Amino acid sequence: MARKTGSHSEITGPLIRQAAEELFAEHGYAAVSMRQIAAKVGVQAGALYNYTADKQSLLFDMMQAHMDDLLAAWGAEEKGQGPMDALEAFTRFHIRYHLARPKAVFIAYMELRNLTPENFQVIEDLRKTYETHLEDILQAGKDDGAFTLADTKLAAMAVIAMLTGVTTWYRDDGRLTQDRIERVYWNMVRKAVGA
Repeated sequence: MARKTGSHSEITGPLIRQAAEELFAEHGYAAVSMRQIAAKVGVQAGALYNYTADKQSLLFDMMQAHMDDLLAAWGAEEKGQGPMDALEAFTRFHIRYHLARPKAVFIAYMELRNLTPENFQVIEDLRKTYETHLEDILQAGKDDGAFTLADTKLAAMAVIAMLTGVTTWYRDDGRLTQDRIERVYWNMVRKAVGA
């Protein structure tokens, strides 16, 4: 049986990606087999190859989709006027976007080591594109005197690391609301860039 009765590619494909995301986030890419992914979806292992060439392609496609979606969402985000507004928009956007996708974020950072060199380069280029958006904001703020920075690239990496770290500890039922976290982090980021 290659496909469950009544299953459709527009349903099964997303189910495979969802199952892979859950399993990779819980056990790690190297520990998960295509057979496990198939079992979680409820299809035979051979049926997965109707949707992906292999496990590496599945991981790469998931990571590339995550980065493409992130870049598109940031591109559509309202950035306000000037570097201060743009930095606040970036801070709040990054937290909000990443908190909604903790498994994808975990995989995007922890599984880079499991990509082939060619696939790694594609993802790395997409990551650099996103980082450059923040670097450009910081450079504009430095140029107009809004921010005091010794090194905009280093500051961008530090800010992204700080913001992404929220996904490791945040809980929906925790002490702080997401809005409160955004406000606290915005205050920390503002101080970190000497604003």
